[in-house]
Amino acid sequence: MKIEDIIKTNESLPLSKKAVINLFYTNSIINDQIHAVLKPFDISIQQFNVLRILKGQKGKPSNLSTIQERMVSKMSNTTRLVDKLISKGYVNRTTCTSNRRKVEITITPLGISFLDQTSIAVEGLEQNITSNLTEQELITFNTLLNKLRS
Repeated sequence: MKIEDIIKTNESLPLSKKAVINLFYTNSIINDQIHAVLKPFDISIQQFNVLRILKGQKGKPSNLSTIQERMVSKMSNTTRLVDKLISKGYVNRTTCTSNRRKVEITITPLGISFLDQTSIAVEGLEQNITSNLTEQELITFNTLLNKLRS
């Protein structure tokens, strides 16, 4: 379905406007789908992202600013996200003994197990979302998205 039909306009949109509206609309749909997949696990997309970042540290501690830099959504309150993950037992926060101002955050074994479980559901959705695209189309799509950001 064309974006003009979705937003119910009869006017001809400039290609740049059409592309941006299409990106926003598609982003909204994908976010809703990921949210729905994560809902039974009682975790938000942003919390899931924090767990992936921490697992990617391969056991090395991280700090709030490093997590914030690597977040997909920069609008997130990283401190609040980490606090929620601590309350669920998925991450630990410790104060560095040599520098009391330095806070180190690590994923727990429970957090790794939980992330492995939820990742299966998210990866299945990602494959489903992109199933109508060929490998070459996915390469081209990623190249174009990278180009838009640069």
